[in-house]
Amino acid sequence: MDTGTENPKTSNRARVQAFGGFLTNMVLPNIGAFIAWGILTALFIPTGWFPNEDLAAIVGPAITYLLPLLLAHTGGRMVGGQRGAVMGTIGAIGLIVGSDIPMFLGAMAIGPLGGWLIKKVDKVIEDKIPAGFEMVVNNFSIGILGFLLMLFSFFVIGPIIVVANNFVTAAIEALVSTGFLPLLSIINEPAKVLFLNNVIDQGIYYPLGMQETLEVGKSIYFTVASNPGPGLGLLLAFTFFGKKVARRTAPGAIIIHFFGGIHELYFPYVLMKPITILGMIAGGMSGILTFQVFGAGLVAGPSPGSIFAYLALTPRGNFIGVIAGVLVGTIVSFLVTSAILKADKSTEDEFEESLEKSKRMKSEGKKLYTSGTATVAQPVNKIAFACDAGLGSSALGATTFKKRLKKVDLDEIDVKNYRIEDVPEESDIIVVHKNLLERTRMKHPDTRIVTIENYIEDSNLQDLLNELKER
Repeated sequence: MDTGTENPKTSNRARVQAFGGFLTNMVLPNIGAFIAWGILTALFIPTGWFPNEDLAAIVGPAITYLLPLLLAHTGGRMVGGQRGAVMGTIGAIGLIVGSDIPMFLGAMAIGPLGGWLIKKVDKVIEDKIPAGFEMVVNNFSIGILGFLLMLFSFFVIGPIIVVANNFVTAAIEALVSTGFLPLLSIINEPAKVLFLNNVIDQGIYYPLGMQETLEVGKSIYFTVASNPGPGLGLLLAFTFFGKKVARRTAPGAIIIHFFGGIHELYFPYVLMKPITILGMIAGGMSGILTFQVFGAGLVAGPSPGSIFAYLALTPRGNFIGVIAGVLVGTIVSFLVTSAILKADKSTEDEFEESLEKSKRMKSEGKKLYTSGTATVAQPVNKIAFACDAGLGSSALGATTFKKRLKKVDLDEIDVKNYRIEDVPEESDIIVVHKNLLERTRMKHPDTRIVTIENYIEDSNLQDLLNELKER
């Protein structure tokens, strides 16, 4: 359990995680719109389930205007509030009109930029506006600045985004044409277990997938990092061949991972025994290869990445290929991971080691809150479970811990889930996966942090529960 408040030099991984979290929180509020567009595409384009020329006419404008504007609006609001949302949207229209590709990447850049600009301008003119002229100044400041940002987007940012997009598209299409697309798993799988999955999906594959879907009605890019099969295979291997706590918790993780779409559930198992990443890479590569062989793809990004989302976003004629890709990825990952686990002759279980270590740490000091050099008794009224997006693993952890508190009559303690950057300042304790510790400290250097490795059963959570019971 980490209760320190020191702020060591922030690693590049933590910075990338934070960037990925920012992208995620620009995209997640708008996932419903992306899914709506995907359903529209799957149903009414010429190759859809129910081809309809009139309704299919909505597809192009929705991906060209609606979705990028939503992203820019959300990004601007995250940085500069409602005025930032307006600024981001104004800037985005310059990008959209000035290019011939869907401007997702551009919108995710211009939205926060617009919010930052208006925030800075508002700070400069604060307390300098004559009484009675507030509305005039506020409206004209955003109007003039928005006008300039619109032109800047049209002439500068738009062309830069187009060049960058064309470069990335050409590089990945080269992999597709040469049959080497499965090699992406060598990058995808290690990045995912380091909680960089959102940088990959929201920053690269989803924009490319939306562009390809607009042209051909589906895209394999939506499957290259989101396939739930490899994670299922790994967890099945731990169910049959894992040791002690890992073996006992894996079945529960399977349900939440495969059906709930919370892939973070299998990350601790890989981190516990890093060599099992080979099973994930093999499963990911074989799944992508299978999707390629069948020419399968999805119509939108599956978020969360559950099997239900996969099937719901599968276009007509692709079900066999999509199911085969998930199944092959599962089998290959299971076989490779099982071989690794069976070859492991060690008798110690890392979960058990963690449990024993935490037991030795039990002392009166665990009831204290450390802040700088002072140590003071600190009541616990609010516990925040935090994760990258504030929805999947943190929601699961908060719900589970809340039930455990209720069983011991401690339900007066407020337990909620948040994304790391949104944890309220009044929180007494933040519970987060250990690989997100640095990122959490970046934002909350003075708050006590409890790190965990397993979202279902973790010794540090048990220790925290025992501590709260003894208060």
